[in-house]
Amino acid sequence: MPAPDPRDPLGFDDLLDDEDRAVRHTIRSWCEDRVMPHIAGWYEAGEMPSVRALARELGGIGALGMHLDGYGCAGSSAVQYGLACLELEAADSGLRSLVSVQGSLAMYAIHRWGSEDQKLHWLPRMASGEAIGCFGLTEPDHGSDPASMRTAAKREGSDWILDGRKMWITNGSVADVAVVWAQTDNGVRGFVVPTDAPGFSAPEIKHKGSLRASVTSELVLDSVRLAGDAVLPEVHGLRGPLSCLNQARYGIVWGALGAARSCLEAAREYSTTREQFGRPIGGFQLTQAKLADMSLELNKGLLLALHLGRRMDAGTARPEQISYGKLNSVREAIAIARTSRTILGANGISHEYPIMRHSANLESVLTYEGTPEMHQLVIGQALTGQNAFR
Repeated sequence: MPAPDPRDPLGFDDLLDDEDRAVRHTIRSWCEDRVMPHIAGWYEAGEMPSVRALARELGGIGALGMHLDGYGCAGSSAVQYGLACLELEAADSGLRSLVSVQGSLAMYAIHRWGSEDQKLHWLPRMASGEAIGCFGLTEPDHGSDPASMRTAAKREGSDWILDGRKMWITNGSVADVAVVWAQTDNGVRGFVVPTDAPGFSAPEIKHKGSLRASVTSELVLDSVRLAGDAVLPEVHGLRGPLSCLNQARYGIVWGALGAARSCLEAAREYSTTREQFGRPIGGFQLTQAKLADMSLELNKGLLLALHLGRRMDAGTARPEQISYGKLNSVREAIAIARTSRTILGANGISHEYPIMRHSANLESVLTYEGTPEMHQLVIGQALTGQNAFR
């Protein structure tokens, strides 16, 4: 038998079909050509220049809203979308966030809960990257408890008037449309808000120590007037935003493993060339133990992600199952990044290598779309039948 491939020691690729591998190759090649030569500089500068140009390119390769059907979307499988997230986050978490927010949050909300007019107006332009979307749920004082949101929408004649603030919004200051969730007299509702509406502003958040190559903003809604048909007609209550978050969490299950893979591969390659005490450090038992443990957790995570992806494609994935994946992938990815850094020693903090950038980014990924504590409680409730959130 041939020697094992250190990049795929369990033969994960054997579980994919030709179309899966073709999608992965397309995304990986684009990232290697358009992102990897520049990402360290973007991160250090704290910006992602030419976001709109990148969005159009991502639309051109079918990456935006790729798991949705119709309206210019690619209609890819959940597994293929997961593989795309893996490759995007292997480049940078900020890049995967751009795609996730566009497709799994803003586009999914309109696709799943919007009117036909809303879908026809926004989805083809968002799928092509001509229009960028953002998703306004988190508030300055309400992150894990969205039921307590203060943003409110009130009727004035046939119109809606929105007031409030949203925080930590990816794509906010470059978006053409925001899906904003607000309290109404009939519970939480979603609104499709053009960002050129009077009273809407999205100041960018600066001085970040994580996701530096990503646009992060606050949304300010100061008596924003919307027509009556701006509301998402097909959903009331938190079921709407939580369904979108479940889609985004699924992407993170795969994406965080992409960051982990990037760190592990950097550490493995470094261990074969860095010499101490007269030989490569990869020849020492302690280094091999670190590499073995990291490879074990990465590949276990990939198998779980594939299992969840196939359940998504079959329509049998439960939100609690996605919580298993999100909790595991991000927690293990952070541990892999941290251990990889130790193999590189002082070189591990240099942007010549991707490890410190991934380590910092993953601290944000750990928190958004549900903190570890929230996912532990979701799983705990599934195991015991007891709600421990309050």
